[in-house]
Amino acid sequence: MIETIARVNLMVNEVMRIKKNRLMPDVLTGNERRIALVSGIYGDEPQGQFICYEVIKRIKKNFESLKGIVDIYPAVNPLAMEAKTREIPGAELDMNELFPGAKSGAIGEYAASCLLDDILKEDDCPSAEFCFDIHGSNLYLKEIAQIRLNDDVVDKVMPYATHLNADMIWVHPSSQVKEGSLVFELNKRGVVSCVTESCSAYKVDQESGLQMVEGIFAMMKDMGMWEGEVKPVKKATVAYDNQITYINSESSGLFIPNVDVHDYVDAGMKIGSVINVLTGSVEEKVIAPKSGVICAIRDYPAIEMGSLLARIVGNNE
Repeated sequence: MIETIARVNLMVNEVMRIKKNRLMPDVLTGNERRIALVSGIYGDEPQGQFICYEVIKRIKKNFESLKGIVDIYPAVNPLAMEAKTREIPGAELDMNELFPGAKSGAIGEYAASCLLDDILKEDDCPSAEFCFDIHGSNLYLKEIAQIRLNDDVVDKVMPYATHLNADMIWVHPSSQVKEGSLVFELNKRGVVSCVTESCSAYKVDQESGLQMVEGIFAMMKDMGMWEGEVKPVKKATVAYDNQITYINSESSGLFIPNVDVHDYVDAGMKIGSVINVLTGSVEEKVIAPKSGVICAIRDYPAIEMGSLLARIVGNNE
C-alpha cells in the first residue's frame, strides 16, 4: 500500500511528495512487529533505493511468507534525489541534521518531522520497533558493507545488527554522535536504529546491495516477520575507533590504488601511489602503517594534501 506521508506545494505548480510503501499480511492478528527501511536522506546515494527495490520485489514474490509490517521509505529527500545533490537544493541543508524537524519549519524541517512522526505513530499498528537508515558512501570513498552505531546503544542495536549480513559493525563513541540525525532521534525515542554504508556515491553496487538485502530478510526471520527461506549471514567484524587506521595523503595529485576493499594488507605493504601527471613522476608511495583489511579506499582519484586515501580495520596493537 503506497501512502504519501508529506506533501509540499512548490513553485510553478509543482508538488514535493514523500511516499512510503507499507507491506503487511492481508489479515492482521494484532501481534505483528513493524520495521522501517529508510533511504534517500542524501540525494547522491542511489544504493539505498536499489536495496529498497529488492526488498519490495522479494516480499511481493513470496507474499504469503510475510508475517509482519514493513514500511519502506525509498526517497525521503526527493528534491535532492532529483537534483542529484547531497543536501536539499536551494537551502543547501543537510537533512540528516534537521531531526526532529518541525511542522512549522522550512521544507527540510517539515519533511523530517513528517518522516519521524510516521515511523513513531501508532494509529493503526504499533510504532516501528526497528529502523534501518540505508546509505551509500560519499563521492570520494568506496566502502565495504558496514553497520554504524554508537557505543551507548550497543546492547539494544547489536541483536539486530548481527543478523544484517554486514562485513563490519563499526561502533563509534557516543561523544561523537551528530545530534539531529534520524538514527539519533529514533534511538532517543525508543526505536532501535542503525545506519548502513556501502559502495560509493552516485553508484549502485549490486553485490553489496544484495548482501544487505539478505541481511534484512535474515533479521526479519529472526524477528518472526518472515517465514521464507533465508541464507546464512556473515559474522561481521566488530570494530571500535581504536581499531580503525586512517591513511591520509602527504601530497597532491592522482591516487592510483594497488588494492581494493576487502583486501588484507600487511604493515609496510604498498597500497597505492600518488602521481604527478605533469612531470610523470610518483609523488608518494602510500604504505600501510599496520596490518588489516581495507574497509574503505579512495574512489575519486584527484586528491590534495591531507585527503583520506584509505581506512584499515585491524587489531589495536
